[in-house]
Parts: sequence; structure tokens; C-alpha cells
Amino acid sequence: MAVKTPILDAKIPKGTLSEKWSAYKSHAGLVNPANRRKYDIIVVGTGLAGSSAAASLAEMGYNVKSFCFQDSPRRAHSIAAQGGINAAKNYQNDGDSVFRLFYDTIKGGDYRAREANVHRLAELSTHIIDQCVAQGIPFAREYGGLLANRSFGGAQVSRTFYARGQTGQQLLLGAYSALSRQIQLGKVQQFSRHEILDLVIVEGKARGVVVRDLVSGKISSHSAHAVLLCTGGYGNVYFLSTNAMGSNVTACWRAHKKGAFFANPCFTQIHPTCIPVHGDHQSKLTLMSESLRNDGRVWVPKTPALAEKVRKGGLSPEELSEEDRDYFLERRYPAFGNLVPRDVASRNAKYVCDEGKGVGTGLAVFLDFRDAIKRDGEDVIRSKYGNLFDMYQQITGQDPYRVPMNIYPAVHYTMGGLWVDYQLMTTIPGLYALGEANFSDHGANRLGASALMQGLADGYFVIPYTLGDYLSNMPYEKIPTTHPAFQEAEKEVLRDIQKLLQIQGNKSVDYYHKQLGLCMWEYCGMSRTQKGLEKARIRVKELREEFWKNVKVVGKNEDMNLCLEKAGRVADFLELGELMIEDALQREESCGGHFREEYQTPEGEALRNDELFSFVSIWEYGQKKMHKEHLNFEEVKPTQRSYK
Repeated sequence: MAVKTPILDAKIPKGTLSEKWSAYKSHAGLVNPANRRKYDIIVVGTGLAGSSAAASLAEMGYNVKSFCFQDSPRRAHSIAAQGGINAAKNYQNDGDSVFRLFYDTIKGGDYRAREANVHRLAELSTHIIDQCVAQGIPFAREYGGLLANRSFGGAQVSRTFYARGQTGQQLLLGAYSALSRQIQLGKVQQFSRHEILDLVIVEGKARGVVVRDLVSGKISSHSAHAVLLCTGGYGNVYFLSTNAMGSNVTACWRAHKKGAFFANPCFTQIHPTCIPVHGDHQSKLTLMSESLRNDGRVWVPKTPALAEKVRKGGLSPEELSEEDRDYFLERRYPAFGNLVPRDVASRNAKYVCDEGKGVGTGLAVFLDFRDAIKRDGEDVIRSKYGNLFDMYQQITGQDPYRVPMNIYPAVHYTMGGLWVDYQLMTTIPGLYALGEANFSDHGANRLGASALMQGLADGYFVIPYTLGDYLSNMPYEKIPTTHPAFQEAEKEVLRDIQKLLQIQGNKSVDYYHKQLGLCMWEYCGMSRTQKGLEKARIRVKELREEFWKNVKVVGKNEDMNLCLEKAGRVADFLELGELMIEDALQREESCGGHFREEYQTPEGEALRNDELFSFVSIWEYGQKKMHKEHLNFEEVKPTQRSYK
């Protein structure tokens, strides 16, 4: 049963921006410790948001069920984050502050994020670092023992804490350790290799989930007083992305189909420093951390003729003199140089390749550490980025200590997601979305090193208050899984599975996924046009219709069936792709990662239209009906972004 159309209320507390979170905490409802054990909570996903939320809520006394489709919670995609995590500690004494982190985030997102949520994120950033240090996260340290910082794009201060090039892994191990402690104590039940296939709603509230055991194929239901979706982003709608191959939109999309509104689906982040595509049979792309732009210089040969010689092997990059090199980011953006935000760096890499100055296959630029090695020595560079350099060499066969890296933009993060209010609750009461699964903090472009920050802020510091406020007014009674709502949801899931198995067409699931990805990248990727989006709308609809007539799903449900798993996920991606295109079509402006070629400045920068489009686009399922949450700015004035 879907919920009725709700009234959109962001529930932003009153008062000045810097006091809203404190005011909220002071007046939020509480559940006393003795009563917390009477409530059951389902947490879906075990990345930074999911693990930190499950561990925190269990520590408080709630009974938690944690679900992930991986064989271990620690395999969540958060482990792949490399460069670092932002926090306004100002250890470098270079002028950072909570307000400056807030401002950089709002500006970096091109003024398309909700002020109150972003300020709360900046406030909580300092607590996150303290929490992680207490857990033993091995952050890099300066000679005197203080935690080290480095710079990331979109900022003129050093505020990014890091553990070499494996920050996500170390942070996830900390959260996983906290989760494991609660599993050992019996406060968390861990369900690995289980995929959420439906949300169960009883009397208008989220009260449980239907899952499939990925080993046995068994369908089962689980009841709770609230459900938290911490399932990451949907970048794999493009087929090739930096996401783990298993990353998908299914949990959020099934919730969307039950009444949870989807916000800003077209806001996709393209990461500027990825290893370029090297063949038609590639299944994913590899990220090279943004931290590399601290010391690496981005450039291309100055003319198409020189670039062609480099591409054909007649000229090596080391043979090009300074006069024959175009350090295009430093040239166009002298104030920020190579550390411009990701959307700006990505577009400019595309521009120079479109001009014929690309290297490699023609769709690549150089990321060169020659000057940094000459300045600081190879040992210093190795200590900062050694594991990243090793990874690059293993994949490409080239030694970045000796020759420049080849990089090119690729899909990385999705700023859109389920719409949530200030309390992280979706339009379905009792259903929350945390981390990348929600839309709330990054606007039209995420600053580097802020994903880890948001995931941990939501899990460790926000949801314990906001969930308590919701449960404080909720009866203790539990809904048995024999309730008709659970039985009907299980029947729906089985019907969908049987429908996929019975099609018995002649095209593979991967075929449709790849065709969808090619279409989305071409027309709804780094740049978009009305004509291209309209073409994509027709093509994706055709693909979706053909998929349900001609896909070939082998095997059966009552067994481990990777083909069936992926078929369900691709079916959801096909629907999501249509919505992303609709969202991109209606937003007749350029902002952040959403670049409509019809709307740009004479210099080729994104041209916003604040008068008409300063809102969050919020979509209902089915009718593609869009609502708007208008963005009000109290502390910052939206201006044309400039990094020059």
C-alpha cells in the first residue's frame, strides 16, 4: 500500500542558522534508556552511514537489524574512498572555520542545497574527527604529532584529514569495529547477502522490509518501528562508473515506488581524475583520488598537432617543453589552479579534448608529478600517494613517478536521492535516508572529501536525535510479519521475480545495462542539451519496453542467481534513467554538475537561473509529477561562481 501524497515540510528549526541544530536537539523528543530496548530498527546498508547508524543506535539500546548484499559489512563501497574527509578544525591556522566550510559547500554545490542541513554538516565535522581518532583511525600526522591536512578542490584552506590514499577504508574499519562490537553484544543482528526488494507500509508508516537471501533465494519479511536506508548512490545507471559493480538504486527505488519522493535525480557528479576507458569490455572505472591534484599538475599539449604526435607515439610527454604545454586549469583559474571543484575540472578536461588536444585515446589529459618530485623528492611523494601510484601502475603498466598519469572524467557520485526533511525522514513517516542515499547536503556538485563527512555525520550524530524524536511518540507494539501488508509485499516481490524469469528472451541483462549507460553518458552526462535529452527520453523508454519483452534471465529463484539479482537492479535503473532525463529537461539552467549547453556564460561556465530554478525538484513515482522545495538563503547570497 502506497502512502497518500504528503505535504512537503522540511521541518527546518526556527532561529539563526548557527543555532538551529542546537535548538532542535534541545527540544527533540526523547526515549528513555529503559524503553529503547522495546523498539526495533532496520538499517539497510553497511557503509559509513549504515555502520555508524547501526552501531550508534545499538549502543543507545535499540534493537537493530542490519542488512547488506555483500558477504561482509566491511565490503561496502565506502571502503573505496581514497583522498580524505573534511573538517573545520583549522589545525593549519590558515583561516578555516565552520562558516567557511559551510560557505564552500554551498558555493561548491552552486547554491542548490538547503542551508540548514549544510550548516549542520559543517558544525558536526569537528566532532567526526574526534570520534574517529578515539576509534584509532590512523590519520596522517605532522612532525609535531598533530593531525595533518591537505587541500581539496573548491577550497583555499587545508581541511582534509587523510590516511594516505585509503581514508575510506580506514574510516569504514572504525565504523565496522563499532558495529561488530554491537553484533557481539547481541544488540545488532547482521544479515549479510540479503537484498531489500520492497518496503512494507502499515497505516501510512514504514514498518519493515521484504528481503531475498542471495544464497538460497528465500524471500522473507522483517518488521520494525522504523527503517533507515543507507544504500549509497545510483551512479551505476551509467554502466561505467567508479562505483563498485554491485552498487545499485533498488532499495531507494522500491521505496520511491511506495511513496518516498525522489529529489534532484539529474544531479550527477563527474570526477575529473579517473583512469580513462580502455575497451568495450570494461565493467567499471577506477578513481584516482582528487588529493593527487595537490601536487600533480593537469596539462595537455598546446596544439592539436602536438597532441596528435603524442597520441601516435612520435613524441613523449617528457620531450614537450614548458612552452608546448597548456596547464589549462592554472591558466583559466589562477586563484584555485588545479584545485577547482570537480565539475569545473571535469568540464575543462572535456573542452580541451574536444579541441583535439587530448592524449592517450584522445579522451585523456595528463596529471603530472614531475615538478612535485623535483621540488620535494620522490620519497615525499611516495609517502603521500604511494598506494595510489602503485594502483595506477598495476592497471596501466605505466610508472607515474617517471611519466604523467593519463586521466579523464567519469561518473562518481550522485547528489540526488530520496527527499528528506531536516530530520532525514523521507515523505514516508518512519522511513529515513542517510548519506548518499538522500539529496540533502551537496546541491548540484559535491566538494571532494565531503561524502565521508556526510555519511558519518548522519549516522553518528544526526539520526540518534531525530529517530528518538520520532519514536518518542510511537507505541511500542510490534507488527507481526503475518500482517496482510507483509504477505502482500512478499507476493508482489515473487510476482516480479517470476515475471523476469519467464521472459526468456535472447538479450543479456548486461546488454541492456550497457545500452542504457551509453545513452545516459552521451545525452545526460557531462553536458546536456534539450535535443539530446529528448532523444534519450525516447531511447530509454524503448530500452525499458524491450527489456521486459526480450531479456534473458537464466537459472531459478531458489538458488544463488547473480543474473536474477542484476536483472532486478537494471529494471530499476531503466526507470530511474527516464526520471533523470525528465529532471534534466525541466531544469533549464546550468548549475554544478548539471550543464545544459544552452545555458552558459561567454567563458563556458555554468549559468544559473536563480529567479526560476532556485528549488529542489521533487518527484512522485508513476505520474512523474514534480513538486518544488524553494531554497531560501539567509546567510549567503547566491552569486555567479568564480574560481579565477
